Amino acid sequence: MSHAPVAMVDLRRGYLAYRDEIDAAVRRVLDSGWYILGREVSAFEDAFAKWCGVGHAVGVANGTDAITVALRALGIGRGDAVFTVSHTAVATVAAIELAGATPVLIDVEPDTYTIDPIRLEEAVVHYAASSKAGTPKAVIAVHLYGQACDLGALKAICDRLGLRLIEDCAQAHGTTLSGRRAGSFGDIAAFSFYPTKNLGAFGDGGAVVTNDAALAEQCRAIRQYGWFRNYYSDVAGQNSRLDELHAAILSVRLGHLDREIATRQKIARRYNEGLRGVAVPKVRPNSEHSYHLYVVRVAARDALMAALKAQGIGSAIHYPLPVHLQKAYERRLPVAPGGLAITERLCNEVLSLPMHPFLSEQDVDRVIDAVSQSLR
Repeated sequence: MSHAPVAMVDLRRGYLAYRDEIDAAVRRVLDSGWYILGREVSAFEDAFAKWCGVGHAVGVANGTDAITVALRALGIGRGDAVFTVSHTAVATVAAIELAGATPVLIDVEPDTYTIDPIRLEEAVVHYAASSKAGTPKAVIAVHLYGQACDLGALKAICDRLGLRLIEDCAQAHGTTLSGRRAGSFGDIAAFSFYPTKNLGAFGDGGAVVTNDAALAEQCRAIRQYGWFRNYYSDVAGQNSRLDELHAAILSVRLGHLDREIATRQKIARRYNEGLRGVAVPKVRPNSEHSYHLYVVRVAARDALMAALKAQGIGSAIHYPLPVHLQKAYERRLPVAPGGLAITERLCNEVLSLPMHPFLSEQDVDRVIDAVSQSLR
């Protein structure tokens, strides 16, 4: 008996599930005649800030810009070093360079796949002494796959060494640590609303969130040509605005997000039970993983991927090549003492299985059976 394909993500289902609400929101914007930085953006910013547990949210054009705007608002740029991981989307590092700063790459913990605080502190001390990468100014903590970084350890290091802490929450909508949502721990945080994210628009979008009113005001100016008042550029800015249509759609989807994340977590529990013995990232104690992705780690990754494809089951690699080995970056970015051995091993072994809130139990069981058969 043939089966329907099981997709990695199903964006169309994400529209159909809320079509009446989304269509009404789109019509409301079109009828308003106001399409940039209006009531829809302000309403979404207020709702998203409250949902994150912070005081302020500033909508921008995409997640990459969110990081760049955050860095610029903190006054970080040329001559400054920003520490982050190589096991991430290239966007994290691209954003640092767009702000004019120098990325310094740190290895990840072998069990959680997020930035290793011990390696981070060693690197900051090393580069502070040598000045080869510039003046250490900030850490970008990437909450990978929906897994929280060790924010307690990172914040202690930043406080001790005088660094700003930026959270990259592009994959962490709804991730919690000690009961607080990701994005509420650092000086400032960046979110992406790319369509595949836990909270996705129907195009590009992003936001910067913070509890610091002055930082939020700076972000609002930077996103629109440095204007604190229209047509007067008091700081050097850029054009990075979340538009009204996407804000209206995001407001609808935000209302369903908690339930969708609970469904993702239920799917992950089913995977965990059915794939006992298959290596997965260890979930950090006292945290809730939001499962933007469900990732396994297997030595025969490519064979497993091929076997899944043969059965009509989607999968993907996040990420097949770490940033420091990408052609655009290899041999030119500073790397932490001790290298990036764990990162390099992960890129050959990680595989993302189908994960979205519209998977049926039968879909999940099909994936479990196909993985189990392949690995046997």
